[in-house]
Amino acid sequence: MYKIGIVTMSDKCSQGQREDLSGAAIKELVAELGQVEQYRIVPDDPDIISATLIEFADEHKLDLILTTGGTGLSPRDNTPEATLAVIDRLVPGIAEAIRAASLKKTPKAMLSRAVSGTRGKTLIINLPGSVKGVRECLEVVLPVLDHGLEILSGRGGECGQAK
Repeated sequence: MYKIGIVTMSDKCSQGQREDLSGAAIKELVAELGQVEQYRIVPDDPDIISATLIEFADEHKLDLILTTGGTGLSPRDNTPEATLAVIDRLVPGIAEAIRAASLKKTPKAMLSRAVSGTRGKTLIINLPGSVKGVRECLEVVLPVLDHGLEILSGRGGECGQAK
C-alpha cells in the first residue's frame, strides 16, 4: 500500500464556494492502491501549489501526489508550471498516455497542459479538474502505477530482467 496525497487547485473550492468533487473522486479511485494521507484544497496560486507539493513530497514522504485542476489555458491555470518548478525528473509518458486516450473521447484533450514527474521518491501527476476527466485519466494510469511506484520507491526489482 502506498502513501497518497491529493491536491485540488481551485480558487472557488479553496474559498468554500464550490464542493471539491474531483478530489473526492480521486480518493475513491485510488483506494486499492493505497491510503490517502494528505488532502488539501489550495487556490490557483503557483507559489502555494509548489509549496504544497514540496511539503507533501519532502516532509510527508508520500509515494504519489495526484493533483486536480489548473491544467487548462485560463490565466489562473498554474498547476503545470508549479509542478515543473519542483520536480527533479519528467515522466512524460504518463501525460502523453493520458492525452492520447483522452483525445479518443474529446478533441479538447489537446488543450491540456498537464505534466507528470518525480521529486525524490514521489511521483506527481497532474489531472484535470472535472470528475469525468479524473475518472478517465486515472483509468489510463492506474494499471501501471503500482509497478512505477514500486520501482521509484526501491521496493521493486529491476525492469526488463529476463526470467
